[in-house]
Amino acid sequence: MKVHDLKPSPNSRPSAVRVGRGIGGRRGKTAGRGMKGQKARGSIPAGFEGGQMPLARRLPKLRGFNNPFRVEYRPVNLEKLSELEETEITPEVLLSHGLVRKGSLVKILGRGEITRAIQVSAHAFSESARKAIEEAGGSVTIIPKPWGDRRPPAKGNALTNR
Repeated sequence: MKVHDLKPSPNSRPSAVRVGRGIGGRRGKTAGRGMKGQKARGSIPAGFEGGQMPLARRLPKLRGFNNPFRVEYRPVNLEKLSELEETEITPEVLLSHGLVRKGSLVKILGRGEITRAIQVSAHAFSESARKAIEEAGGSVTIIPKPWGDRRPPAKGNALTNR
């Protein structure tokens, strides 16, 4: 069976009213549209409000901003790090355990507890995560982003105003 073979069961849908068939009967001649006029001629555009400014033109246009310098991190909490066996944790280790995706930047967040000393390398750390790791006897290493600093030079910089 294919999609074009599907049809509703018999008598489950009433047949459509066929209008404009002959001069007699309720739906003949003008086909329920009455006499002359705009509504009888089928020429009303979608969204037409009788000459009033349409809603689509009364509302302001959608505005917004997509920051081209946005840095998006994959969060990993301390509770997930404490479940791992390794003492040295890098983004590659997290990738092999399925906690992050390939090529993503990793940020370690502070939810959960850590009880053993581990060395964690990531692109960013929250203050609570850094504090918890160091209090447990571990160390944190910040990995530089693969593209460096993508922001444009600051306005008023002496090098740009020449």
